[in-house]
Amino acid sequence: MTSPATAPAWSAPFDGDLSDDLALALRLADAADAVAMSRFDAADLDVQVKADASPVTEADLATEQAIRGILAQERPQDGVFGEEFGASGTSARQWIIDPIDGTANYLKGIPMWTTLIALTIDGVPRVGVASQPAIGRRWWAASGAGAWTNVPGGEPRRIRVSSISEVAESSVSFQSIAQWDEVGRAEDLIRLSRAVWRDRGYGDAWPYMLLAEGRLEFVAEFGVKEYDVAAVVPIIHEAGGRFTDIDGTDSIGSLSSLATNGRLHDAYLSLLNDHDETAQ
Repeated sequence: MTSPATAPAWSAPFDGDLSDDLALALRLADAADAVAMSRFDAADLDVQVKADASPVTEADLATEQAIRGILAQERPQDGVFGEEFGASGTSARQWIIDPIDGTANYLKGIPMWTTLIALTIDGVPRVGVASQPAIGRRWWAASGAGAWTNVPGGEPRRIRVSSISEVAESSVSFQSIAQWDEVGRAEDLIRLSRAVWRDRGYGDAWPYMLLAEGRLEFVAEFGVKEYDVAAVVPIIHEAGGRFTDIDGTDSIGSLSSLATNGRLHDAYLSLLNDHDETAQ
């Protein structure tokens, strides 16, 4: 495996004004927060099981419907792809929605869940909002406009990835040991854990935001869909980090993700793919 020698194509400057799209994405997040919070930790929350055996709640469905309703009014020409209701439209501009990322947390009354809203243009994620209303936090970015987070009671604060440049000094997050084991990469995860300063399985969207804030240097997952990661890409890039799949390719459709502070991206790729052929 050869990692890219230059900055990812996704990080190239965008020739356009995304301010209106970002403002709309933030309004979509406001609407989503109101719907999702109205049923959070409700004793009578309706929970069903989807065909893929993952849970879905009435709040997942209602939150995505609320977002789609606003987009139908504000951006009727744009395409939409959401976790719960699939894809519609064929525009080069597509809004990608995960109404509640972390549904298992949501239905258990655990506050670590996120609404993810992204705008992709020609397949490249350009606007991203990640909102965690149960803990009062939100992160957002648009290509060329920086990455930002809210400060309770204060002005928005621009965020940056860390300057850590040694793997041995880095802090990393993974989704779960079982997830890596399912794809035959458990040994890679163990090798990573032995090489870094600290490893924790924070899970879902939150660790990507911790990385963008400079609190982690690495986040990786398997089995992720476009709606799980599209919104985090602009936030990571605008914070100075890098996002690829686990093999180093610019992609949100490869069922894997690797986000880093940028400085250590190639080192992590080498570490994760440093298989001992003699041990096979």
